[in-house]
This record gives sequence, C-alpha cells and structure tokens, in this order.
Amino acid sequence: MPTPQPTQRISTMANVQIKDLDIVLGGVSILKSMNLDIQDGEFLVLLGPSGCGKSTLLHSIAGFNDVTDGSILIGEKDVTWADPKDRDIGMVFQSYALYPTMNVERNMSFGLRVAGVPKAEIEKRVNRAADMLHLKELLNRRPSQLSGGQRQRVAIGRALVRDAKVFLFDEPLSNLDAKLRAELRRELKQLHKDIRTTMIYVTHDQVEAMTLASRIAVMLGGKIQQIDTPATIYSRPANMFVAGFLGSPSMNFVEGSLHSEGGSIRFQSVALNVDLSGYPFQQAPANGQRCVLGVRPESIKLCGASASTQGKATVSLIEPMGPSQIVWLDAQGTSLSVQLEAQATPALDSTVGLQIDPAELSLFDGTTQNRL
Repeated sequence: MPTPQPTQRISTMANVQIKDLDIVLGGVSILKSMNLDIQDGEFLVLLGPSGCGKSTLLHSIAGFNDVTDGSILIGEKDVTWADPKDRDIGMVFQSYALYPTMNVERNMSFGLRVAGVPKAEIEKRVNRAADMLHLKELLNRRPSQLSGGQRQRVAIGRALVRDAKVFLFDEPLSNLDAKLRAELRRELKQLHKDIRTTMIYVTHDQVEAMTLASRIAVMLGGKIQQIDTPATIYSRPANMFVAGFLGSPSMNFVEGSLHSEGGSIRFQSVALNVDLSGYPFQQAPANGQRCVLGVRPESIKLCGASASTQGKATVSLIEPMGPSQIVWLDAQGTSLSVQLEAQATPALDSTVGLQIDPAELSLFDGTTQNRL
C-alpha cells in the first residue's frame, strides 16, 4: 500500500482542557471532578474497561452530553454549552453510519454541502482526504460495495474534510477483524503524523493504545488512574489496576512482605526471595510491610534450579506464539507466566530457577495497591 505524502497541518491551536468536570446521567455520577489537559497536536488515548467513563468523557467533549458542573475548552474557547456543530470537531464512531444510497464522494462531502461550502473547496477537501486514506479509486462506489475497512476509512474521511481542530474517535476499529484493525491502526498513526492535528481516541484495546498514543489516560470508575507515555505506563504503572490492565499476558503478581537485612531490603514470599537494592522506592518502606511484587512475563529469566537464589518453579504449560512462547510456571502454588524465545523451550514438569532484575519489577502497597 503506498505511503501518503505529508500534507500541511489542517488546524491551528487545538489544545483541549477539561476543568472540574462532573457528568451525571440518569441520576448516576459518571465523571466526578475530572481534570485533563490535552496538548495541541497530541494523540491521546482514553483506555479502560467498559463502564469506566471513557466514552462519556469523549461524548462530553463532542457536546452530546450535558455538563453537570465544570467546563470544556477547545483551543482556549469555552465550548461547555456550545452545540456539537459549533465545537470545530470531527467525530468517528464505532459504527460507520454511512448513507447507503450515496457514493463515497457524497458521503464524505454531505456535511460540507449542507453547510454551504463552495463546490471548488468541497472538491479540494474530498480529494485531499481521499488521497491520504487511499479512497481515490472508490469515490463512485456505494457503501454496500466496500469492505469493512474501506467503510471505516470513508467515515474517517468524512470527519477529515471538516478541517476540524480536534478529531474524536469512539472505538472506531472494534467492528473489524484482527488483520483490518492492524492495517487501519497503522494508517491512523500515519495520518496523525501527516496532519499533526489533536486526536482523542477511546478504546478498551491495550494494543491500540500502546501503538497509537502520544499519551495514554487509563481510566477506572470515572477517574483517571494514570496519564503518561505508553512506555512509562507499561514500565512504571501507578497502581495494580494499571499494571494488570496493560500487557498480554498481564503482569505477574506475588503477595509477600518487605524485610531489612544488613542494610538491604528484600521481598520475601513463599514463591520468591528478591534483593531490592536496585529498586527505586518512592519512600522508605517499613520493615515487615505487606506488599505485592509485580513483574512482566518478559522480565523473568529462567536458569538451572541450583543456580537461583530468588525462587524455583515447575513448568506446567507451554503456549507457542510463533517467534516467542509463553511458559506457565507453578511457584509453590503461585502461577507465573514467562515470555521466552521460541527455541528456549524448557521441559514440561521440570524444575527451573527464577532470576528477576529489581530494576524491572514493580512493588505495590498491599492495602492501597498504589506503587511503592
């Protein structure tokens, strides 16, 4: 597939500010005192499970939900009570919502024609969007003649021709199969690189979030649990929910306690005994403090059982994954997943030693579940 040529930036100043936002729907508080500053030109992904409030937040920015309290600013302009059409946004939904009797060109240009945009300007915008989204040869086709991926590109193109300051995406790839999702994910990333316009994207798919985002805002219960770059959220999660939500398989959790020994601190449990001298504690822990050790599958190394001083486990299951494999271990009743290269296959039911670099693990308070 040809790579689209970079284009001039579509919009001007387009930061989005959410200030002390409260949203109550049907008597239920969905968002409470939400504050969020989305930078001009960034690709922010709102990530979280169903019911966490991410779509409510997106729809509030779009103007589809009434605000109970607080304010929403787009490009420094207060749009809290503005109609959706007056917010200078482009919206792409999960469903394509295309007009079945109109061809691609007319679907993309419909809003512009209703708004009275001159014909020459409409043609210019449609052609530009069609070039970026590989739709040039499809302009005369109707939606019924298009694949799912092509229909979603038309829906994106319909938003793109608006020359909006902010583009909002509400789980736009969830109706597509895995191959099409991967293709459109790449195209969306390329599109953002080319037009450099502010994009806010809602998904529950961690792969979409990790690959697309400049920053990720992980949400739960109507609150942002952590907002940062994908790399930071993955390697330094703020709490156990964030740690467990990202990663496949998810982070391993082992309950234990912290003990001071000769000036050093060790994590001790039935399964693991790890020297934490290299761990960056946010504050000095208490001796005997209950905690949870979290470690990613790729951060556990296997060695001979006699060579390990950190723990031993039995190989219980192996899942081949092509170039890699997931090895499941039973460590004294604690289940651990380890990601290894395909050729490094331990024998089933064998006993192996565990090696963990303290710099690659996370520790969480046993009560609050927040990072230590």
